Amino acid sequence: MIKSKKDSRQKVRYAIRKKVSGTADRPRLAVFRSNKEIYAQVIDDVAGTTLASASSADSKGTKTEQAVATGKLIAATAKKVGVESVVFDRGGFLYHGRVKALADSAREAGLKF
Repeated sequence: MIKSKKDSRQKVRYAIRKKVSGTADRPRLAVFRSNKEIYAQVIDDVAGTTLASASSADSKGTKTEQAVATGKLIAATAKKVGVESVVFDRGGFLYHGRVKALADSAREAGLKF
């Protein structure tokens, strides 16, 4: 049976989620990348709540520039809530391109991971 690209990513995503879990003092920064947009959430897995979220829906420019803007936005939003350090969850996507751009800009904006 041939696996689709989505099935392969889902398998990697589950493997990552087995190892990565967010707590109240160090929540999880989850990234989702669609064809058009990129989304980021800061999640406390113990309480099951989303503390902060950001998306590239309002951003202009190339997809990579939108990812950089989203990274800065999620870092600013997380700091407002009082989150300084997070655990990074790439969501089964390769740490490359837009996902890497989002992570690097969040680090530059002051989020520790």
